[in-house]
Amino acid sequence: MKTYLYTADQVRQIDQVVINEYGVPGLVLMRRAAEATIEVALARWPKLTRVAVYCGSGNNAGDGYIVAGLLANRGISVKVVTVGDVKKLGVDAGAALDFCRASAAAIVDDHAVGDAELVVDALFGTGLNGPIRESYGKVIETINESGKPVLSVDIPSGLSADSGEVLGSAVRASVTVTFIGRKRGLYTGKGMAYAGEIKYANLDVPPDAIHPTNIQLLDVEQCISQIPTREQDAYKTKFGHVLVVGGDLGMGGAVIMASDAALRSGAGLVSVATRQENATALLSHRPEVMVKGVSGSEDLQPMIARATHIVLGPGLGRGDWSRWLFEEVILAGKPGVIDADALNILAERPQAGDGWVLTPHPGEASRLLAGDDSLDRFATLDAIQQRYRGVVLLKGAGTLITDGILTSLCPYGNPGMASAGMGDVLSGIIGGLLAQGMKPYVAAQTGVVLHAHAADRLASELGQRGLLATDIMPVVRELVG
Repeated sequence: MKTYLYTADQVRQIDQVVINEYGVPGLVLMRRAAEATIEVALARWPKLTRVAVYCGSGNNAGDGYIVAGLLANRGISVKVVTVGDVKKLGVDAGAALDFCRASAAAIVDDHAVGDAELVVDALFGTGLNGPIRESYGKVIETINESGKPVLSVDIPSGLSADSGEVLGSAVRASVTVTFIGRKRGLYTGKGMAYAGEIKYANLDVPPDAIHPTNIQLLDVEQCISQIPTREQDAYKTKFGHVLVVGGDLGMGGAVIMASDAALRSGAGLVSVATRQENATALLSHRPEVMVKGVSGSEDLQPMIARATHIVLGPGLGRGDWSRWLFEEVILAGKPGVIDADALNILAERPQAGDGWVLTPHPGEASRLLAGDDSLDRFATLDAIQQRYRGVVLLKGAGTLITDGILTSLCPYGNPGMASAGMGDVLSGIIGGLLAQGMKPYVAAQTGVVLHAHAADRLASELGQRGLLATDIMPVVRELVG
């Protein structure tokens, strides 16, 4: 079953449909949200005795007030910290405040966390769309500096529900319980760092009220199931011929890793066009690869002609040799992957193509967009695709993939992947999947998930620090097998 991601506005629309068309009162939804929050809190911290609940002046505060009242009714000591003007509360949130006042919870103006064992963050909900005021920023700073675990209600306060941007400052949650629709900003950019563990509760909303969006949260089992099966009488040329192009002087390791990854992900044949100086090292490491030093079209063109797909960019560099290779490959029009310095050269000479997968990291993305440093990863992704076409894969926390119609988000990966060569391995994996007949969008989805899930498995066993790109290859082979 597919899992979809939503913008704040899409969730608000669902909320209104549930209230107006299905007759579920808003206050009932608040109560369900509060009960879901408490269920998560007591499962994670079963021995809670003291809780501080921070409430703002919007509907999110209503959830917080009911959480406080219900916890107090369970005999837990609850301090409710009000931030902002309670006179601005809507009807439902005002009723929630009345419920809280009727409980044993203590409502205070003191912003200190005190001796609370858990902080519940209900300052802002998904409606926040601009920088927070300084007074709220100081409260958020107090929460973050307390050292106490934090449970955020629906979304960490100060985080954009749509983009994952921090709007001035944001609460760093240990756990976020999100409702009705999974907010896309929780799963990418800073959202992954600030949301902590994400729990989802649909609040018993009728399934017919929630419609799929064009943004899908990827699942490893689903992605692996998309890899084509092999017939018993299969032969190597049926699984494509990947040509890896790159490896300028001093950067031969990049083409070694990319070609190795293409083979390990299942390509039938792999060749490498590189500097002659890299040939010995590459053949010593992987004799299954066909490698040739290239310095002119007479060397390169026969290799291009034999290839079904090309991975252009690993260790390519940006000198005259690099630019010549780039022009020859692009003019050939073969499908494949464009990565690393090939993206930087493409940014200097913008052109569009339908057969490629572009794999920029944020810095390369900015160059592809002529220096646009927007923190909205979804907007950046769409802008690159509109300018260059094809499939675009924006790397980083919560990697995004789009073909211009559909978008996918990879929820896997960890900070240990911030090490040399990871992008070269990813490009090789995608190239290998393309060679086996997978469509570009599906190959990009599957390659990203294989790469990140393999890294997560290794990190869980050995830790994140010191994780190398080449460590991933055996796990990828196991996953695709």
